[in-house]
Amino acid sequence: MSAAAATSSAHRHDFDASLVEFATLVGTSGPIAVEGSRTRWHVGGSPQPATRLVRAPHGIVAYEPAEMTIRVRAGTSVADLSAALASKGQRCALPERGGTVGGAVAVGENHLELLGRGTLRASVLEVRYVSADGKLVVGGGPTVKNVTGFDLPRLLTGSLGIIGLIAEVILRTNPIPAHSQWLRTSDADPFAVRNALARCGAVLWDGVNTWALVEGHRAEVDEQVRRLSRFGRFEEVSEAPLLPSNRWSLEPSALRSLGSVDTPHHTGRFVASVGTGLVFGEHGQPARHLDPVAQLISDRIKAEFDADGRLNPGRNPAQR
Repeated sequence: MSAAAATSSAHRHDFDASLVEFATLVGTSGPIAVEGSRTRWHVGGSPQPATRLVRAPHGIVAYEPAEMTIRVRAGTSVADLSAALASKGQRCALPERGGTVGGAVAVGENHLELLGRGTLRASVLEVRYVSADGKLVVGGGPTVKNVTGFDLPRLLTGSLGIIGLIAEVILRTNPIPAHSQWLRTSDADPFAVRNALARCGAVLWDGVNTWALVEGHRAEVDEQVRRLSRFGRFEEVSEAPLLPSNRWSLEPSALRSLGSVDTPHHTGRFVASVGTGLVFGEHGQPARHLDPVAQLISDRIKAEFDADGRLNPGRNPAQR
């Protein structure tokens, strides 16, 4: 299904006035970018100086706790979304470190507790966005089984807005665990800890200390704590460690080398999320270069969705 076909299929949907107004604001010409809270503004490069800035609509449109889905506009703050979900005992995969829903989806950043919450890309069920030619487009659907054709939600998640400007999304939610507890140890192998836990929110490692967030009903948590005692002495702590400011992405298999003196990854002080490839480092991650075939595919997708390069010029997902 081509981008053009996806756009034409959107005419079967009714859009409320705020989305139509947003599409009109985006228009059909000139470089354009969505400005949120700027918490992730320089990820992958900053928009070029001549870029016109617009704001996405905000507000929670519909929340179905029983279905574990929520429809929310892109300009809504993550804090407001989290508060609404928490009032019903639920949470989502978005990182809770400020910013807007649309910004977090566009960057594609997972929550630190992604082992328990799931990945952001898998939680975006539907996306409504404005295309480069100013049209409103719908991709995905409230339930996965009803979706056919091009997987636009996964494509737009992490795209930095270079193929479409996100207006609204439907997110999958999940229950807040009945009980959770952070544990810390300095004498256990972090990879053995991760493998031993049947249910956890995160396993973190800084080269010396390992933190584990165990979740579930009280009996489940107690059982996991007993299981961990075979690997070392753990103590209860109130929260995760303080994270360095730069977010890295590595292959999960490369994380072990971070603790080696001869590591090729110059993160300085780091905290790694074991089993996920997510790393927070003292220094910024060096620019990465896509495989030539992957770069070709990326270029073709960009050309298909935004032939004139008007959406977020200056930003490149491969350079974050």
